[in-house]
Amino acid sequence: MRGSEPVNDHAATTPDPGRRSSAAAFARYVEPEVPVLYRVALTMAGQPADAEDLVQDTLVRAYRAIDRFDGAHPRAWLLTILRNTHRNRARTRIPALLHDDEDPAGRLDRGGDTRSAEDIVVDAQFEAVVADALAALPTMHRTVVQLVDVDGLTYAEAALALGIPRGTVMSRLHRARARIRTRLVAAGLVPHRSRP
Repeated sequence: MRGSEPVNDHAATTPDPGRRSSAAAFARYVEPEVPVLYRVALTMAGQPADAEDLVQDTLVRAYRAIDRFDGAHPRAWLLTILRNTHRNRARTRIPALLHDDEDPAGRLDRGGDTRSAEDIVVDAQFEAVVADALAALPTMHRTVVQLVDVDGLTYAEAALALGIPRGTVMSRLHRARARIRTRLVAAGLVPHRSRP
């Protein structure tokens, strides 16, 4: 039996080839998408800690299923897992577009800011009007604005994250942008569109 000991020692130190291929697939398809997953999760969960938990649960599920993933469209696959994980957790919160610790006036006090006082005031007004307009939007419109305009997802990615058709995303985004623009025009911060 002494001759079998080195084989057993070698087997104990050699990683399972299946585990290596799973880890390689995870590194290739999943890890590059983690920042996108976090941004979408933050929109869904509303709080950084909840978003981190949601992404962590999503990554665990993705790792368990990576052997069944065909390698096509990893972002879509992961967003589907994220959406399903979020639904399973039964958390429905309104996305926080301005967090409690972010004061628009506080963000204006930056060292070395070379803008004029007028520019600073106009920027603050613009930011305040946009924040108010976003807060006044229905949740379904506000969420689409957050995913597309703030987080930078494509229409298709936002549709996948929300489980709705791409056309619905486009329609909601159009309506939301129009309402925001109406508020900005009313505040005199953007010009009226002139129609020929």
